[in-house]
Amino acid sequence: MTPASRTHVHSRARSWALNLLYAWEVGGKGTPLEHAAQSLVHRRMSDRYRPHVRRLLETASRHLDEIDATIAHHASNWRIERLHAIDRNILRIGIAELLWFEDVPPKVAIHEALKLARRYGSPGSPRFLNGVLDAVLKAREAGS
Repeated sequence: MTPASRTHVHSRARSWALNLLYAWEVGGKGTPLEHAAQSLVHRRMSDRYRPHVRRLLETASRHLDEIDATIAHHASNWRIERLHAIDRNILRIGIAELLWFEDVPPKVAIHEALKLARRYGSPGSPRFLNGVLDAVLKAREAGS
């Protein structure tokens, strides 16, 4: 797979992961990964997207409390439950990639999260999410 096609596959996989995380949050049962397995029985997803979607959902499921605590810490003056569900789940994907995906450069993780925010979020989502993800990246780089 060429780097360009891998980038496209990962971008589409992030969209799928966002869709599945959102569906899990608004009405799913179990973990995001369990809900995705049930949802995908009735939906068709290309096999080339599945590995990265699975990896994102496994990471989000395994580290959900830590990811949500990171969001709460860096989303100044916002309680996590007050964030729009789309924004919250884009942050979950971005933070998962920033903290646990060594093969995804931090700037790529942030850029891809902002693409999702522009496509699915509100007009203010990209700016807000950029601030939160940038703060997470700076904390990671500082070792805190």
